[in-house]
Amino acid sequence: MTEAVRVRKLKWLCRRGMKELDVLLERFITLNEASLAEGAWPEFEPLLETEDDKLWDWFQNPDSGDARLYRGLLMEICRGKG
Repeated sequence: MTEAVRVRKLKWLCRRGMKELDVLLERFITLNEASLAEGAWPEFEPLLETEDDKLWDWFQNPDSGDARLYRGLLMEICRGKG
């Protein structure tokens, strides 16, 4: 997958049914587009496969259950930095 294709795919996957998630995820993509294009944050794609309600719960409590697998990434997304 080329760099541009990966970023386009991630942008598409960030389109959610919950406005709060849209804002968080789109901001993360915008701030980290170059590093994501180079393959940074490989766990981002599997994270985006999570259902919206569960994903939102993980942002609220990144130390719970399965969220722990993505804790570092969840914290980076919430900070709005990369």
